[in-house]
Amino acid sequence: MIKFLDLQKITEKYSIEINTAVKRVINSGWYLQGEENELFEKNYSTYIGTKHTIGVANGLDALFLILRAYMELGIMKEGDEVIVPANTFIATILAITQNGLKPVLIEPNIETYQIDDTKIEAAITEKTKAIMIVHLYGQCAYTEKIGQLCKKYHLKLIEDNAQAHGCLYNGKKTGSLGDAAGHSFYPGKNLGAFGDAGAVTTNDNELDEVVRSLANYGSTQKYVFKYVGRNSRLDEIQAAVLNVKLAHLDEDNALRKQIARQYIENIHQPEIILPKITNWESHVFHIFSIRCTRRNELQEYLAKAGVQTLIHYPIPPHKQECYKKWNNLSFPITEKIHKEELSLPISQVMSEEDVNIVSDLINNWE
Repeated sequence: MIKFLDLQKITEKYSIEINTAVKRVINSGWYLQGEENELFEKNYSTYIGTKHTIGVANGLDALFLILRAYMELGIMKEGDEVIVPANTFIATILAITQNGLKPVLIEPNIETYQIDDTKIEAAITEKTKAIMIVHLYGQCAYTEKIGQLCKKYHLKLIEDNAQAHGCLYNGKKTGSLGDAAGHSFYPGKNLGAFGDAGAVTTNDNELDEVVRSLANYGSTQKYVFKYVGRNSRLDEIQAAVLNVKLAHLDEDNALRKQIARQYIENIHQPEIILPKITNWESHVFHIFSIRCTRRNELQEYLAKAGVQTLIHYPIPPHKQECYKKWNNLSFPITEKIHKEELSLPISQVMSEEDVNIVSDLINNWE
């Protein structure tokens, strides 16, 4: 079988370093808010190119805490609007609604699957306080037009960088392009931990202080609570694992790009719509996403041949039961993508032979 993502092989690749790091944590007897977390925050800030990294429990919390911090700082209030792509993963939307803010859904570009910057300005109102871009599938969503709109209307630019660790835009890493960014280190990400983990990055000293406090029960000093916070901390074992894997991230991303190039060169099936890559620097291929009108048939065919695939994502946020009040909304481009998208296997441990097998199977599909 060709797995969609072989986490055992990925772990095995750096097992000696990881075992050493985990053993170091166990022997230290210090499991939260210690030296490993401090080192990871320093290393990740250096890597991303921001002043601050705050390790948190997961990617959803990272986005939630950014928005909550802006509310505590008086920059946002309940009922304010955040512009966001309609075709994102549910966590992006949850972070907004859980803060009592209103998501304003914008259709993506059908070719890049990123938020369509030509449709944003018409959606800006006096209640709009931020644009939250999502670097979906590992491709940079930022454009100069989005940056200009944020300046023109005095909006915060927040990045959901859960899928794009190491992605570049004009030499700068995603996660450093806006006012703040949320990162997920879920095991399947390009930079993956051994469980749930996340981070916030920012150059804003005040935001850094508030996010740190909110993530630690709202505490500014021991047993003193300035905010109604939550428990959202990156534990020492996850930080140690991430420190090991961070040192190999660029190398791993380069391998993913090789696989993506191979797929694009090899797949010639006329029913398949391949990713359109205009700038290879601005894509780290967390997902290799294709589209096909007979998506379900193709997925079943590949499964029978021993190839694991996934769908990102079968149901868009506005059609989910948890957001019933939006179920009657129509976003035809988003809905088309969700009906046709199929994610092929891709990872830093996938072999050239495996890519050829998947490509040949797709080319021979009828």
